[in-house]
Formats: sequence, C-alpha cells, structure tokens
Amino acid sequence: MPYPEGLAVGDKIPLDIALPNQAGETVHLGRFGERNLVIYFYPADDTPGCTVEGKEFRELADQFAALDCVIIGISVDSVESHRAFAEKHGLGFTLLADVEGAMARRFGVFKDGLAQRSTFVVDGERIIRRRYDNVLPRGHAQRVLDFVRSLLESHRMLGG
Repeated sequence: MPYPEGLAVGDKIPLDIALPNQAGETVHLGRFGERNLVIYFYPADDTPGCTVEGKEFRELADQFAALDCVIIGISVDSVESHRAFAEKHGLGFTLLADVEGAMARRFGVFKDGLAQRSTFVVDGERIIRRRYDNVLPRGHAQRVLDFVRSLLESHRMLGG
C-alpha cells in the first residue's frame, strides 16, 4: 500500500530530526544504535485512548526490552505535558515532543494539527518492517509485540 505523503514498509526512517523527550533531552532516532524500534504516534497525552495505549506498552515494556526493542511514543504535546503524562502513568519509555509536527509529517501521520494513532516497527537497519494505521488502542501493544517476536524469529530462521 503506497503512502505518498509518508513512509511505507521497506522505507528507511529519517534520522535527521531531533526532538526533545519528556526530560527535555534532545533525541535523534539514530541514538538507539541497531536496536529494534517501535515508534507509536498518538494524538494527545492523558486522553482516554492514548492512556490505554501508553499503559499497555508500559505493561509489556520488559518483554519488548528482552527482544532488544525500544518503545518510543510521539505526539505534538510539549515536554512538560509528556513529563506529567509519563509520571502520572509510570511510563518509563521515551516520549518525544513533536510540537511542530515535523516527525509526524515525515512519517505521513499528521492531520488536523495532531499525530494520528499509528505505529511503525523498525529493525536495526532503520527499515520499516510494519506500519499500523487507524490503531484501536486496546490490545494494540500486544499485537505489536507478537509481530516483533515473529519478525525476529523469521530473521533467526533466515540466518540473520
């Protein structure tokens, strides 16, 4: 499926955009080395669907880490909003403040001033291996984890 205004499976992710995390530190997506990434875009901090999604990723964070996979949440909210959201719900993973929507635009998920709920699974070579659009929050993190496991298993079977 083509995404004329964004990134599709098989594309490399942009490494040139730097965004602040919830601690105010500048983060480039290249900072994570060859680790696998789950980059999930969401509309707004501390709203019902976004809270469900964030908490489900939190509950599975150790399982993602065991697969050498980093979880990154991105919305157009501010550093301060991300900090409060992460603290309130115990979200120990990176939240990036894309206040101008630059990253959401590059990925093709920016609409009406917000990041649309979408997730990208990225391998260690920075290639998108799966794109999820119009995500329903409940159960999504588990579906992503299952895909990451299957991706890594197929990679091992191919001798990677």
